[in-house]
Amino acid sequence: MKTRLAGLAWIVGALIALGATTAPVWAHHSFAAEFDRSKPITVKGVITKLEWMNPHIWFYVDVKDDATGKVTNWAFSAGPPGLLTRRGVRKENLTPGTVVIVTGFRAKDGSIP
Repeated sequence: MKTRLAGLAWIVGALIALGATTAPVWAHHSFAAEFDRSKPITVKGVITKLEWMNPHIWFYVDVKDDATGKVTNWAFSAGPPGLLTRRGVRKENLTPGTVVIVTGFRAKDGSIP
């Protein structure tokens, strides 16, 4: 009986510890904390760089302003590599030089152009 209770106490303790360590991860993935739903964007440009790594991939796109001709390098965050791969997106689809149209949302702090 003591062994069973000790095992149960260990499992409960492990679950509490797991919950305490995963809460910050959930907070990190809050869309509303990082992005502004009221500022959707769509840009067309050429991929200049790809960072295919966990926890999220990043890719960078040179976008030309049609009015001024000025080129701005935009940074985009996407899902984790494993999730993207399961959905059919491969690293080879996002190579530098590829023209893409990206629809997303601006960062709340304006840090991503």
